[in-house]
Amino acid sequence: MRNGREKAFEAEAVLRRVEHRLYPRPEGPWALAMSWHDLLFMHWPVRPGLLRAMILPALEVDTFDGAAWLGVVPFTMSGVRPRLLPAVKGISDFPEINLRTYVKADGRPGVWFFSLDAHNPLAVRLARATFGLPYFDARMSCVREGDTVSYTSVRTHRRAPLAEFRGRYRPTADVERSTPGSLEAFLTERYCLYAPDGRGGARRGEVHHELWPLRRAEVEVETLRMTDQVGLSLPEADPVLHFAERLDVLAWLPRRLSA
Repeated sequence: MRNGREKAFEAEAVLRRVEHRLYPRPEGPWALAMSWHDLLFMHWPVRPGLLRAMILPALEVDTFDGAAWLGVVPFTMSGVRPRLLPAVKGISDFPEINLRTYVKADGRPGVWFFSLDAHNPLAVRLARATFGLPYFDARMSCVREGDTVSYTSVRTHRRAPLAEFRGRYRPTADVERSTPGSLEAFLTERYCLYAPDGRGGARRGEVHHELWPLRRAEVEVETLRMTDQVGLSLPEADPVLHFAERLDVLAWLPRRLSA
């Protein structure tokens, strides 16, 4: 097992690092702690109009140089636990892959998830109930040999649209922290997520972590069928790729946005 996985999660140390944020971190106690490992960002630019009808009216599609961005993000979770409770072996560690874009409300840029697939039925149901996120059951595996990550995800959720990813990826450079105003910062440095509130509006869930330890990456894709579910085809251009080995994250319970 790699040293990056063995390192202890120190919530207080994460909370102290705030200089990189665009706005203050949330007040009050955090609700959930987790670590993300072996994460690959794959991003493609798309016309904002293609996404507008899929996003709540209360939210604005966020753009960079006039383009909206679609992201496919495979990774693994470890140490997922509620505040004051320990992680549970066999439940707190699992692969996840999401399809996402970027939105904002009240000047706060965040993430909008079209789907999140996870290899953990309990996590799928808790996340749906607690955060209102479109989680789905999937059969998944994530194996790392050296610097290469072999990743497979096939959705198995009953009556859900097809979603599948098979591929291998690896970092190709040392860590480079993003700078404010860069495309890298736009795609990764987001400290909240948005989801439907069940009443036609939106709610926001805040998160906090240190600046992403990004590395350039390469990917060999065998199967990529993550956007069929939203009726979109990915551009033929190569994606913008970034890799991160580990990031410790704290999350707060979502709150409904004011009308």
